[in-house]
Amino acid sequence: MNPFKEYNASITRRQFFGKSALGIGAYALSSLLNPSLMGANLPNNNVLGRNENGLPHFAPKAKHVIYLFQNGAPSHVDLFDYKPKLREWHGRQIPDELTQGKRFSTMTGEQVMRPVLGTMADFKKRGRSGAWISDLLPYTAEIADDLCFIKSMHTEQVNHAPAITFFLTGSEMAGRPSMGSWLTYGLGSSTEDLPAFVVMTSRDKENSCGQIFYDYYWGNGFLPSKFQGVKFRGSGDPVLYLNDPKGMSRGLRRQILDGIASLNNKNLLQYNDPEINTRIAQYEMAYKMQMSVPELTDFSSESKATLAMYGPDVTRPGSYAYNCLMARRLIERGSRFVQCMHAGWDQHRNITYQLKTQCIDTDQPSAALVKDLKQRGLLEDTLVIWGGEFGRTPFLQGRIDDYDVWGRDHHPYVFSLWMAGGGIKPGMSYGSSDEFGFNPQTNPVHVHDFQATLMHLLGIDHEKFTFKHQGRRFRLTDVHGQVIQDILS
Repeated sequence: MNPFKEYNASITRRQFFGKSALGIGAYALSSLLNPSLMGANLPNNNVLGRNENGLPHFAPKAKHVIYLFQNGAPSHVDLFDYKPKLREWHGRQIPDELTQGKRFSTMTGEQVMRPVLGTMADFKKRGRSGAWISDLLPYTAEIADDLCFIKSMHTEQVNHAPAITFFLTGSEMAGRPSMGSWLTYGLGSSTEDLPAFVVMTSRDKENSCGQIFYDYYWGNGFLPSKFQGVKFRGSGDPVLYLNDPKGMSRGLRRQILDGIASLNNKNLLQYNDPEINTRIAQYEMAYKMQMSVPELTDFSSESKATLAMYGPDVTRPGSYAYNCLMARRLIERGSRFVQCMHAGWDQHRNITYQLKTQCIDTDQPSAALVKDLKQRGLLEDTLVIWGGEFGRTPFLQGRIDDYDVWGRDHHPYVFSLWMAGGGIKPGMSYGSSDEFGFNPQTNPVHVHDFQATLMHLLGIDHEKFTFKHQGRRFRLTDVHGQVIQDILS
């Protein structure tokens, strides 16, 4: 019995003519068109080899990225951007010339009274650099001289999902490749046993923030699906089906995968579909992760001092502290891009207590990650980023006489984030906002400028790194972006 002959004999007339028509049409079309016009060449992405994109374009300063994305938008004026004017003007109407013509969310778009809200905590100058940091972030204050603050960030979206999508994909419309997908597509991976691009999510314990983690925040868009981020779950096994079914030996599993790979390779030769290549690669990665992931998640080799540094939640799977330590362990083992997303910062009506809660949850682990990387010699080639999709308004959402429901609305016009390691100049603040923390005052930095700078640190010229899709060459920064040279070490 020959299964291939049986398969061919069973093909219906409709299937035969359908396949024949496609084959003849494709052959005829290929004779008329230049094959190079059909799309971008895929990189070889051999794990330790050089890919066909010729990347990096120049010597990189960073080889890995850990992005601590704070969903919901932390309040810049309460954490990093010290504005004494806010307390001086507390309760008074913010100057009309600041808000005139500005777009806000529906929660304050029609609000007539917009009283200035004073800062939620005191600020102090920290370290030799003298960076202003809120008392709500005592652990971050300890590493002030390792950080570069950008205090003049600005974006274009006033709602969360479009703004997050814009930061991570370069477009507010879902469907473009995420930052991690671009980088792993372009640079490949330095590990055979773990995904190059890993995503972990956490949220505030009170579930006060309604932010949703959409899959397209780490999607591959029009790139082959091999470059989509692999999401590690926050409970149970990080990845499903790590364990073989009862009665199946490792050898039998290997035989099954070899058989599947053989069939997939036959299809690959017939159709040359890159998604078949992805399927083969992901089967192999899943097999290797059966061994690598249990070791990755076993914290028994970590010292008590290290675990204590990350805080009391570090051993609770799914917590922000746990994800920060996992990020370091992934980078150690060769993962290229680790995206830790934490929701809980959308403080429209609860900033008086929830801001402090979020700082307690995230401050210690974030600082510990930077310290841990530094003491292991990993910070030099690992870029750490902390920030959200926009900031929060210097004026109050709600009424000044209703303290229990004080809050701040979304604010895209200026906000802050910090970066550390990976070729970033430490102990400095770049850019500034006006006296109300409302608009950029010096050295404004757009989201595309931030993306261009990140790619530059990884040895990529953002204008040259493109992918042809539907007749157009796309890039992460669209047609914008300037590298922020002043913050590079």
